Amino acid sequence: MVARRTLLTQRESQLTREPSAPAAGTVRPGGRTARTRAAVRDAVLTGLAEYGYPGLTVEYVAERSGVHRTTLYRRWGGVEELVADALDLAGEDSWTPPDTGSLEGDLRALAHEVVDTFADTAAAAAPTAFVAAAFQSERAAGALRAFYAERFSRCEAILARAVARGEVPEGSDAAAVARAVSAPLFFRALVTREPLDSAEADQAAAATLAALRAGAYRRPARPASCDPAPSRPPAGGPVSAGGRSGP
Repeated sequence: MVARRTLLTQRESQLTREPSAPAAGTVRPGGRTARTRAAVRDAVLTGLAEYGYPGLTVEYVAERSGVHRTTLYRRWGGVEELVADALDLAGEDSWTPPDTGSLEGDLRALAHEVVDTFADTAAAAAPTAFVAAAFQSERAAGALRAFYAERFSRCEAILARAVARGEVPEGSDAAAVARAVSAPLFFRALVTREPLDSAEADQAAAATLAALRAGAYRRPARPASCDPAPSRPPAGGPVSAGGRSGP
């Protein structure tokens, strides 16, 4: 899900240069590398918001972040890897799904987080740019899918609590529920470019809750084995066409 103001827009400390670097496309966490990575991520987000994916260049990221372009090429390899790593870093935040004490309240809170994000121009710039980049780069698309897959996995806690409270039976797909509550809001924000308000958030949550209670998001049952069980003759021996055993 898109968390309020914290999903893709957190700003961190300024750059301290890293004298040595790992192989292209890889990073090491902690210390100077973490600060360098955060500064580069911030530059990527700004560039995507200002120029979109087609206009983002390594030279822009270098100038904006203060990291020399040869370092960027050596560590990340190019624009695709820079965008993908920015998404990876965004997924390392501490966002947790809401815990309001009821399933209905949690779904409404999730929906309102989406509305609040897109209502803020600055907060909406990054997720909008990342979605646009995913249409032009398979590497960015893969990183975006991984980002949301991880977000959806955190939402499993919502259903676990609801099952424990007896609000819904076990077996529902948390990822499907998270998609359902946010999908109509993303559609309005990114496809039809319609305004969002609390009424749309409440409507999305109510529709998702009704479908969930109706069993629409239950995980499909595992198919039975296609291998037939070996047949065994009756204890008295093979049965003849007349139904008698033996000759």
